[in-house]
Amino acid sequence: MALTAKGLATRQRIIEGTSAHLRSDVPGTVTLDDIRAITGTSKGQLFHYFPGGKEELLLAVARFEADRVISDQQPHLGALTSWAAWTRWRNAIVARYRAQGPSCPLGTLMDQVGATPGAAEVAAALLARWQGMIRAGIAAMQAEDLVDPALDADRAAAAFIAGIQGGVQILRSTGESTHLEAVVDLLIEHLRATRDGAGGR
Repeated sequence: MALTAKGLATRQRIIEGTSAHLRSDVPGTVTLDDIRAITGTSKGQLFHYFPGGKEELLLAVARFEADRVISDQQPHLGALTSWAAWTRWRNAIVARYRAQGPSCPLGTLMDQVGATPGAAEVAAALLARWQGMIRAGIAAMQAEDLVDPALDADRAAAAFIAGIQGGVQILRSTGESTHLEAVVDLLIEHLRATRDGAGGR
């Protein structure tokens, strides 16, 4: 279905309105009536822009939220070329998830559309993109001889993703970022230690 510029703007407004609701303290299971009230749209409009109904809309919102996971870490995630840059990225991650607190819009969405075709692909694409950007940062540090070139950059990047996700889950349960900070700090320290304390920039 080809949409006009106005139609695309309306569709995006529905996605962003639903996303904002999921970031609030209100959500449980979101219904189409909730979405209509939140976004000021009729049932006909919702099905015009999302013929697959609620599941199609929530998948679109999940893709939007997945993009936000990456964009909220920028410009630091895309510029991991010095130890100072890694520290800035670390601080951005901690600040983002502290601000998010127990609410995780993407997690809430995945709970609601978990069995829907496409849901697993949204999560997998996010993790692959995120891991790839961390891997690129490690490779950049290896090129500068700041990280051991023999280190498996992809495996190290995977460890960052697993550690961050685990720390975020604990933060959601406890409200404390201690575990998240600890795992990211230790992984960065491990990278630095691979070059026997090579000087940072």
